Amino acid sequence: MRFKRAGFTLVELLVVIAIIGVLVGLLLPAVQAAREAARRMSCSNNFKQIGLAVHNYHSAYKQLPMQGSGTKSPTNSANAGVAGGGGGNNRILSSYLVGLLPFIEQQAVWEQISNPNNFMTNGNTPTIPWSAMGPVCWQRNYIPWSTELPALRCPSDPGTGLPAFGRTNYAACIGDGVDFTNDSFWNFNQGAWRNNQTWRHRRIQAAARGMFVLNKELKFRDVLDGLSNTIMGGEIATDLGDRDVRTDGINAPGDNATVRDNPLTCRPLRDPLRPNFWDPVQVAVWSGSTADNQNHNVTQKRGYNWSDGRALRTSFNTILPPNNEICQGGADGSAGVFTVSSRHQGGAHVLMGDGAVKFITDSIEAGASSAASVWLNGTNSAPPIANVPGSASPYGLWGALGTRASSEVIEEEL
Repeated sequence: MRFKRAGFTLVELLVVIAIIGVLVGLLLPAVQAAREAARRMSCSNNFKQIGLAVHNYHSAYKQLPMQGSGTKSPTNSANAGVAGGGGGNNRILSSYLVGLLPFIEQQAVWEQISNPNNFMTNGNTPTIPWSAMGPVCWQRNYIPWSTELPALRCPSDPGTGLPAFGRTNYAACIGDGVDFTNDSFWNFNQGAWRNNQTWRHRRIQAAARGMFVLNKELKFRDVLDGLSNTIMGGEIATDLGDRDVRTDGINAPGDNATVRDNPLTCRPLRDPLRPNFWDPVQVAVWSGSTADNQNHNVTQKRGYNWSDGRALRTSFNTILPPNNEICQGGADGSAGVFTVSSRHQGGAHVLMGDGAVKFITDSIEAGASSAASVWLNGTNSAPPIANVPGSASPYGLWGALGTRASSEVIEEEL
């Protein structure tokens, strides 16, 4: 009698392994796509909740949350608190997200901010309690400013950790302008805060055409183009420390006026071999007092702290299409070109005034990207006739979506 052993031969085993490998190779991209689709849906839901919070805020206070609110010192003295921490004021630079905290189920964080408190991130006790509404947004020792809030993060964005603190992926729309869009109606002049400089008001009102204007109270009734036709917020990617052109806030070779007159001013500074990143050779001087060993500002980044109402951190304008470079006219806190961006494929989410969340592709019609933005020239030399106050946006459909009252008709469903 012959005895036959049960089992696989080596050839059969290799064939089975090969088949399994092929199936895994075919299935893995589908699994990754499904996971990204889930993350994208979660990101959209987060943004939807912020839109609902804005509407609830407006119902409660009869105005939109201010981009640039809070407290200011009567003498413009030290803003970050005295030695040892505590005290201070936030220099009316708090972002719109601060006021929304009670409306996105973050009442505990709001209570810490709206009342004096005695806690610091380093575990010490401040010399005097932090003032109500907190110190300036770049004060890392203030616990609320350093708190990561999942409701303000997109799951597709991997950014985490220092040197950022309190990241956010959701920014406010400030329109299609550059000129004076990061300037306040308030100005510390001759020993006091003043709100009576007519020329400053005229420049801001001419160029800041979005649903949010720094330090200005706005209401839904101010959106004459219709809430469903006007962008209220947009998604932004946070910086990963890799010189990404979408998140690394470099200074233009010029000033605010240079960027205002040509939004593509910073484009030649891209790496020709890796155009999604800045060229370290071309960008020879990176401004800022906090620098790493490559003389590169480590805090001048996109979405680095949700409490900061300045344009680089939590604002955007509808000039360049999504996922293009950002370019500011000067040091941290300057005006510039700041578009939306994301870690999703092919575009980014925007929040419309009526609370709807749309996905805008990188290929949206955006007019002439090199055209000067709309602004008011107070001298005898007028800007080009196409860019005087009240003009239609030079940036096509994308620019028209960013303006609240320019009487531009949106002829298509996004």
